[in-house]
Amino acid sequence: MPVPRIDGQYLMRGAYRVASWGLLPAAFGYFWWRGRREPDYRRGWRQRLGHAGALPAGATWIHAASVGEVLLAEPLVRELHRRAPQRPVVVTTFTPTGAAQVRERLSDVAVHRYLPLDTVGATRRFMRQLQPCCGILVETELWPHLLAAAARAEVPLVIANASISARSAARYAQPWLSALMRPALQRLTAVGAASEEHAQRFAALGVPRERIRVTGNLKHDTEPDADLPTRAADLRQAWQARQRPLWVAASTHEGEERIVLEARRRLCATGCNALLVLAPRHPQRFDAVRELLAAQDLRVAARSRNEPVDADTAVVLGDTLGEVPLFYAAADAAFVGGSLVPGIGGHNVLEAAALACPVLTGPHTGEWRDGIESLTAAGGLRTVADAPALADGLRTWLADDGAGRRAGQAARDCQQAQRGALVRLLQLLDDTVGF
Repeated sequence: MPVPRIDGQYLMRGAYRVASWGLLPAAFGYFWWRGRREPDYRRGWRQRLGHAGALPAGATWIHAASVGEVLLAEPLVRELHRRAPQRPVVVTTFTPTGAAQVRERLSDVAVHRYLPLDTVGATRRFMRQLQPCCGILVETELWPHLLAAAARAEVPLVIANASISARSAARYAQPWLSALMRPALQRLTAVGAASEEHAQRFAALGVPRERIRVTGNLKHDTEPDADLPTRAADLRQAWQARQRPLWVAASTHEGEERIVLEARRRLCATGCNALLVLAPRHPQRFDAVRELLAAQDLRVAARSRNEPVDADTAVVLGDTLGEVPLFYAAADAAFVGGSLVPGIGGHNVLEAAALACPVLTGPHTGEWRDGIESLTAAGGLRTVADAPALADGLRTWLADDGAGRRAGQAARDCQQAQRGALVRLLQLLDDTVGF
């Protein structure tokens, strides 16, 4: 008697279905634990289970996982509202910090909800209650049950600014995970890829090539707030740093703060009394970085406490959310973290470039290769490998004011020259979901 053949995709989907349901207690335990320091993690739990509440049917649904994605999506949200003000927009996030940005920046044009956890029941409930006309996922949020629920509800899904790292693509290509992800990816209506390289990765993972269009990187299209230069000038005045050099180390990770502080020590040894603004990437690390600074016996001012800054202050701890663009606008140079230690892939170098701030970054920046290569060629970015190289790069731009300004302007010109992704994305939406 022949042995029945078990379909790999069916087996994997069943295993994921059971696992996603079984892990719910762990997920809510994580939210409760995070809520010790970030109380908003203990709110909105019904929404995490797909109870979206009273919402108008037929809304445009946009998912932006956290702060960076919300800022990236803002021009798209506003343009869609401008084109069809009668059509509601619902923006979902995963993190409370992302939710706070939606409420602060988009409350006049959009409603916020948390994305449901990826269980069959939560995602179907979400789709049933929201009944969106379409869904736009910003960057890469590939949740199998969410994609399946959208297909079941006949909601077209588009990935905007679609990007996937080589490491993630290799993981999704593993046979056991491919059996789960390939059917989910084949349900996508369209993919607006950030580059040709990312387009090829999505095609290799199962998205039909005719549904993929290279629309470019929306990060080039992000416009700083109009009042940012004025606020930055006021900040430098308040910090008594109108004539004092100022640099920012932003989005730093564990292991990088020590390198940054060593670079600061070397810079000071050359006679450059620059003020450092140190802004760790994750809020849960603020306390640890504060302890590190205390152990260095440095005069530190915590931004969250609005502590005064004077000529003797060595470091401002940027332990607030959403202020990195303000720090970039105030700075004479910036180091962008996630790049001096392996395994992270770097962070957004274009944000500083858009504010005419010359950029230094480490060598581990695989996911930002295109932007880094163009900014380097223009003279607005330098790659450094360690504290001595970081100090040398800073000294060049901070000691010679003209060199720093020229590098910053080159960075901004390069960033501006690569705009246009939003227009191409809107055209893709017009062609595929009828905006």
